[in-house]
Amino acid sequence: MTPESFHAVQGPSSYRITLFFGPEPVEGVSNVQACVFNVKKRSWKAGTQVSVEVTLEQLERLRHKMRLRNRIEEILTALAPEERQAYEERVGDLFAQAVAWCKLDLRLQAGLTQENQRIPAGDFVPELDQCVVSRTEHVAAYILSELDLVPDRSSL
Repeated sequence: MTPESFHAVQGPSSYRITLFFGPEPVEGVSNVQACVFNVKKRSWKAGTQVSVEVTLEQLERLRHKMRLRNRIEEILTALAPEERQAYEERVGDLFAQAVAWCKLDLRLQAGLTQENQRIPAGDFVPELDQCVVSRTEHVAAYILSELDLVPDRSSL
């Protein structure tokens, strides 16, 4: 599963979405990270950039609720110890990207105008919690795919 296909896994879309960069700290706010996506609707001549913000607290709460750390660590134990650290360091960023992608999906469902915009950390908080938990398997698959690890389906 590529980053571009994360959204497509959820169903057909009239948008083409690509992760541009992130997560990165939001300037002037100590506990918020943002991922920036390029979003293009088929009927638009050009795409827009959407900055999706999520608090570190929400990311940690979701990671704990999903027991994601335990699930990923189980799969990483199959790696050689000298390789494992590099993979473990990327998991947090990949999780933040997957959560931001879910939040962007929520915005798309609510409607998106053709202009560069930002989705603040305070928007869609309860909806995002529910969305991410319901997509636990997709989030785990996204992370493992980006790490180029193919898990045994029974371990997800």
